[in-house]
Amino acid sequence: MHSQETSSGDSNSKIASHSPPSVSVPDWDQPLTEEELQAIDAVEAAFQRSTPTNTIPSSSVIRKRHSPPPNDLDMRKNRRQLPNSVVGLSRPFSLSPCEANTKVRYPALKFGGHIIYSRTPMEVEKAARELLQSLEAKQGEMGQVIVGFDIEWRPSFRRGVLPGKAAVMQLCCGTDYCHVMHIIHSGITETLQFLLEDSMLLKVGVGIRNDSVKVFKDYNVSVKAVEDLSYMANKKLGGKPKSWGLRSLTELLICKELQKLNRIRLGNWEVDVLSKKQLEYAATDAFASWQLYQVLKTLPDAKDATAERSDELNVVPQQ
Repeated sequence: MHSQETSSGDSNSKIASHSPPSVSVPDWDQPLTEEELQAIDAVEAAFQRSTPTNTIPSSSVIRKRHSPPPNDLDMRKNRRQLPNSVVGLSRPFSLSPCEANTKVRYPALKFGGHIIYSRTPMEVEKAARELLQSLEAKQGEMGQVIVGFDIEWRPSFRRGVLPGKAAVMQLCCGTDYCHVMHIIHSGITETLQFLLEDSMLLKVGVGIRNDSVKVFKDYNVSVKAVEDLSYMANKKLGGKPKSWGLRSLTELLICKELQKLNRIRLGNWEVDVLSKKQLEYAATDAFASWQLYQVLKTLPDAKDATAERSDELNVVPQQ
């Protein structure tokens, strides 16, 4: 018996692989092949790289498997096992290209398409009809259509004074154009209400359920078919559930910074006419929601990804 050492991502840790004795056993209980060992080595090394060095003693040695005694008649009861470090993983290592650079200042995310701004009842109704017509055409081609959704309102900084009604509604369906509707002046028109209540149009955003409640309280209109990106991210990313914000998800998944300047975010959204900065801010938020959904929907659920890795390694997890 001899020992072969390979260095992992952590220079203070080693992975020891022991060659098994030559014993005839059934095929299902044969020692791991070199290909299987290499696969586990790769996973172990990645795990060690993701673990802070001060949490692993310099003398620690992680064993991938134990060689059975040469004359042990109960060898057939031994089952192949994943190392504890591998079994405990809840998501892929390279889930996002941004994860390894969490301290990097990313470029700002900006919506580069056309912003369609409407503020009077007639303008909002016309915009809603054009949008609905476009969405129905896409629906015929792709089935369910995704709409990035967000609202803005004037905050209150005085005790006992409630925040204002939902003042601005943003709807974004792609990279070409986003609608910014100044509903504090127009109200929610008939076609806009129909669009919001259409269950075949999936509205996506962070905290969208709370936004839907506010729209209902302020305008007595239900926003149906909503998907909260924070909940979706937890389902896809795994690990301990987090209360994700639009900005943090944007940095994690698309390596861009969603700028949230307080003078705009906490500004007066009930002004007579929105400024260019307000329009850009509003459109970018809805566009970010639409884009994040496109990324998240391509990821497997965290539990499915873990099961898939186990299948690829062709081993039985520890009981």
